[in-house]
Amino acid sequence: MGEALALDAAWLFAAFLILLVVAASGIAVRRFLLERGGATVECGLRRPGGSWRLGLASYQLDEFCWYRVFGFSMRPEQALPRRDLAVIARRPPTPEEVTILGPGRIVAECQLGPSSSAVPVEADGPGEADGPGGADGDPGAAAAPGAAAPGAAAGPGTVDLALAESALTGLLAWLEAAPPGSHLDAAR
Repeated sequence: MGEALALDAAWLFAAFLILLVVAASGIAVRRFLLERGGATVECGLRRPGGSWRLGLASYQLDEFCWYRVFGFSMRPEQALPRRDLAVIARRPPTPEEVTILGPGRIVAECQLGPSSSAVPVEADGPGEADGPGGADGDPGAAAAPGAAAPGAAAGPGTVDLALAESALTGLLAWLEAAPPGSHLDAAR
């Protein structure tokens, strides 16, 4: 009986290991497929009042696409149109943010334009904001009127991106190649 129990436990452990390897392989293949098109960087994302989410960002022709780091979907969880995206402030991460995001990141606060068709990141739940001034604790950093709440339909508002310095330089160059509002000149 003891020998049969040990054999059953070994089979159960082997099945668990196989499932773990299959899941890790799926995530690795997804990341490979996302990165094969180039212009992909590691990027943390935070909506106003939400918490940081780790992921990958891809510079597409007209969109900044953000994908959750652990997932199987090939669709971006957040798509920010280039014409509606502008970096309005940069700052080093707080010590608490460094523990989440890792060292060597810069937090860029980005403004989303009025015609943004961003896909919202689902809400983390009520009461997740870090103090009276929003996620940064800065009273002046409270969301502007019309700013999108976490999980709300996208519209004018802000989003924070945490990028390495070289990735931030790439984002700024990508944005400058087609500055916000440039689509208005093409319509004339």
